[in-house]
Amino acid sequence: MVQILAGEKGEGKTKRMITMANEASKEAKGCVVFIDDDNSHMYDLHYSVRFVDTPKFIMESPQVFRGFVCGILSQNNDIEKVYIDGLKYIMEKVDDKEFTDFINQLDDISKETETDFTMIISRKKEELPSDVHPYIVK
Repeated sequence: MVQILAGEKGEGKTKRMITMANEASKEAKGCVVFIDDDNSHMYDLHYSVRFVDTPKFIMESPQVFRGFVCGILSQNNDIEKVYIDGLKYIMEKVDDKEFTDFINQLDDISKETETDFTMIISRKKEELPSDVHPYIVK
């Protein structure tokens, strides 16, 4: 399953996702991973949530980021949930078709690995391609 938390900056998306990750860590039989573009929220997460910060990795395209995520999944086959914040630096460089393709590829990975993905996109729902609207969490 892929879920998108969409909305403008300052609407509380990150706080909501941190709460989701912390709740998931209490119920998960496997691992919960939180990927972020900085470590400012690292201490807001439960100690059992694996935190991955991305600044030291160059990811300028959805394909590179997808490979990064697949690398994380390949290292641990019991990852149940992956939460992704800080995609703005990758996604602001892609057009709607590339973004839609990325979401569809992530959905395929989710089904294949039985891993749920939740990510934040700092754009209004109306600005996102209609093909990804089914993934948007209300």
